[in-house]
Amino acid sequence: METPGDFEQAGAGEWSDGPLVLGVPWEFDERLIRAAAGLATIMGVHLICAFVDPASYLTEWEPAGVLDGTSLDPAPNVEAEYPASQLLSGLEGILGPPGGAWSFRVLNGEVAHALGRLAQSADAAALIVGGQRPGRIAQMGRLLEGSVSVSLTRLQGRPVLVVPHSGQ
Repeated sequence: METPGDFEQAGAGEWSDGPLVLGVPWEFDERLIRAAAGLATIMGVHLICAFVDPASYLTEWEPAGVLDGTSLDPAPNVEAEYPASQLLSGLEGILGPPGGAWSFRVLNGEVAHALGRLAQSADAAALIVGGQRPGRIAQMGRLLEGSVSVSLTRLQGRPVLVVPHSGQ
């Protein structure tokens, strides 16, 4: 009979003890939020829930290393605050009020790049995103915009956990 391996030193120095970054889509699956919160609890780390606002993009045409955080649209977009506040309300219904265990951030830009920048700046242990939604409308969206989970696995050097969509 084999004895279990000693995993004490496995991956020593390779895994950050930073927070988990959860990419939260506008219409999220509650299972995604609960899975991320459960993993954060097990790991004893903070959960950063991040929504990438599709109505605003970073001006990313500057040379590498110089990112301007201004919007392409110079007029303030009051309507852009509505989706984020509705999303925060939905998250609070599942996780309770933000605080020590979790926080909420609204990002701008292309989804995978924005999540990647947040993960890098927070020295995140891992990124968590939802899997591909079923259906023709979702398939058309992936065709036009690409898959966030696929983009993240190509862009990131840190682990990316993809939680399958429940299909409900």
